[in-house]
Amino acid sequence: MEEQKKKKGILIAIIVIILIAIIGTGIVFALKLRKPKSNVTISSADDMQNLINSVYEGQVDNLPPTLNTQIVDINNADVLKSFTGLTSNENIDAVVVSEPMIGSQAYSFVLVKVKDGTDADSIAKQMSENIDTRKWICVEAEKLYATSVDNLAVLVMSSDEWATPVYNKLKEVLGAYNEEYVKENNGIEYDQSAEDMIY
Repeated sequence: MEEQKKKKGILIAIIVIILIAIIGTGIVFALKLRKPKSNVTISSADDMQNLINSVYEGQVDNLPPTLNTQIVDINNADVLKSFTGLTSNENIDAVVVSEPMIGSQAYSFVLVKVKDGTDADSIAKQMSENIDTRKWICVEAEKLYATSVDNLAVLVMSSDEWATPVYNKLKEVLGAYNEEYVKENNGIEYDQSAEDMIY
């Protein structure tokens, strides 16, 4: 009888330990799946332009002159790739970009609204890996930041003096963000070799 009670007690203890482990694993998994929510709702290109304007508020000293914010034609594959590094518009609803009107200033602030059900983080990662940081005449973006939140993937690249304050203000305005992707280049000017020139 005493032996049976011992076995029963051990069995109950094992069951309790297993249940605690299952519940604990479930909680950890749920927390990992839960993504942060932004303070900003993006449902249109207008919302994206307003977000850029909010980020630029009070940033005059941290921005290049003559910036132009525009909606990008996502049906033009070459234009889409130039601004985002993306090779397909399949999961993209809209793209808004802010860049200088003078082509020799390395600065780009890109917002990509993804379609419902698309993982914005994977789009931000693709952008960070595929964007050409030397797309300007004779200059390269020294610093690149990319992240995402909700249905928005973002990329900021420029010199450190312009990119970092803009990216930090963006995160502050958004209030939340997912994985961050950061790249550093030398940012130096380079000469186009004769082989690269097209006549």
